[in-house]
Amino acid sequence: MLTLLSIFLALSASPSLCDRPQPHVVHPLRPQTGFSSRPNVYAVSCLSWRLAVETDNIRNWDVVPKECEGYVGNYMLGRQYRMDSATVANAAIEYAKGLKVSRRDAWVFDIDETSLSNLPYYAANGFGTMPYNATSFSAWTLEGRLPVLPETHRLYQELLRFGIKVIFLTGRAQDQTSITVANLKRGGYHTWHKLILKGTPYSGETALLYKSTVRTKLEKSGYRIVGNIGDQWSDLLGPTPGNRTFKVPDPMYYLG
Repeated sequence: MLTLLSIFLALSASPSLCDRPQPHVVHPLRPQTGFSSRPNVYAVSCLSWRLAVETDNIRNWDVVPKECEGYVGNYMLGRQYRMDSATVANAAIEYAKGLKVSRRDAWVFDIDETSLSNLPYYAANGFGTMPYNATSFSAWTLEGRLPVLPETHRLYQELLRFGIKVIFLTGRAQDQTSITVANLKRGGYHTWHKLILKGTPYSGETALLYKSTVRTKLEKSGYRIVGNIGDQWSDLLGPTPGNRTFKVPDPMYYLG
């Protein structure tokens, strides 16, 4: 696990992969055929499966097909993931450059797999092919060692420069506030306007309902959500999603 973390941290510290040619970090992506345990999904290439997941055409899935573990791992640890993330960040920055910013303008950021990465944990646990284990995942989160996602951090820095307020909205429970603050700052997110964690009133609610409800309250209190970035469609759908939404890639898990 330490080796995988070292690889990912090295990637995070490197310049944008769109700036210069890069060798493959692991090896070239190789489409593989995989079967899902879900009865309504038949044999597909893993590349096609990932496309369907990212476009929200496959929903409510529990785990990555076992046969696609290698493909997803190569994607997440290789350069394509960084390049895809850079493309999203570049589009968001270009959009933000054209805004006439006011004091009430805000941009909503998800945290896990958007601002910070759990990739070291998932690399040690089958890249999403294993069922979610709340105990081990919580223990990992509480270590506060999640590496930063550099392309999202670049967007964050640009938005601050433009004068847009940053609001972190996460599904993490409120009892993880201290470690979340420490991990964000460790990753280079040193300032923000609001950090909102999931409180008990939303216990048991879906991610989509929770986040859309919070965004509605933000807008009613006077904010204009000019942008919203997340790795899950539940970060971006529902009422008041924001004037523009941007999805970063995440083929490792699904939250509805």
